[in-house]
Amino acid sequence: MRPRQLRRRALGAATAALVALCAGQTLTALPATAATTAPAPTSAVTAAEDQAARAIAGSLTDSDWRARVRTAALTSEEVDVTALAAHAGGSRGLRSTLTAADRRIATAKGLGAEVGPLLRLRLGDASMRSALAAGTTPWVAAATQDEDATTVTAYDSHGRSHTLDARKAPAHPVYVVDIDGSTALAAGLDVLTEELARYGVRSARQAAAAEQTTARRSPALAATGGFWTTRITAVELSDDEEPWIKGDAEIYTLVTGFGQDGKVRVDPVDMPYLDNDGTVYRPNQILVNWSSYKYDLADAVMMEEDGSTNYHDLAQAIATALLTITDQGAYIPLVNAVLDAIPAEWWTDDPDYVDSWYTLARSDNGTRYGARGNGWMTVQPYYVPEL
Repeated sequence: MRPRQLRRRALGAATAALVALCAGQTLTALPATAATTAPAPTSAVTAAEDQAARAIAGSLTDSDWRARVRTAALTSEEVDVTALAAHAGGSRGLRSTLTAADRRIATAKGLGAEVGPLLRLRLGDASMRSALAAGTTPWVAAATQDEDATTVTAYDSHGRSHTLDARKAPAHPVYVVDIDGSTALAAGLDVLTEELARYGVRSARQAAAAEQTTARRSPALAATGGFWTTRITAVELSDDEEPWIKGDAEIYTLVTGFGQDGKVRVDPVDMPYLDNDGTVYRPNQILVNWSSYKYDLADAVMMEEDGSTNYHDLAQAIATALLTITDQGAYIPLVNAVLDAIPAEWWTDDPDYVDSWYTLARSDNGTRYGARGNGWMTVQPYYVPEL
């Protein structure tokens, strides 16, 4: 995942905050330890990453392989380590371990085998480049998903574990084993859309498919003109300090409201450009297509994919909550329903709540601050004409 920083809170705290708002360079490591086992992983994804980290660390006793990995890590932000092991000299045992870990990760996230290898290896911090380039054999650690972690465990090539300060990058180079967040999120949103549809919650993708069918069957009916949208012209998220090892999550937004049929709909919107907090991005991205909605109001819940999200489970949780809400002839905010739908334990390391925007209106033109105070968006009405 690409470097980015966000602080998450537990579901209870997030919901309480929403209710209230609606109502009114060279660094050091901690001493190494000789522990034989690492702390228990908190998820199937973390467990697979931890196993991969141990295997990669052990493989670095091979000088030729170690040099290949070093070159890849110094020339790329992320290394497809499974592919590298398969094509550049990794041992058969390592290849088998990484392939199995990739399969477990895809399964845990509710993704099919077609998503391809997700494991990625990266250098933990830019300050480690000189030591790595000089030939120091790095330690290997699995990316933590917990921004409150105070320590992380790294493994050396002799199988020993080292406890490191999570807030200060060590001088010793560390490879971090993580997953390709962009690929996982893109595939996950596809699964989320398909699963929501299976449960009866419509989305923009279904509408587009229906429009294509209408266009093929009746060109005259399809040519009904353009449509109004809300476009994001600028967006920024707050900057919060997090562990140096943390693999930063990909941002997406769930736009919710009532469709033209009066039923609740959810439109997932990928926001892959949101790489860093404290940076203003100007994407000119369409957030809401108002032709899909019955009312001129919608909600937006911004989330981040933190590695362990199972998109089948997420879709089921959201659908179960939203399908109990019926159109009463007036707009009903859906933010709280989305947040309450997600089991409390998920908020520890997936999928994390970033911020939310209540009652986005088609006429909104200017800056809207999130209810949680973690971000803002400047939006404007934007008409999309037909070709």
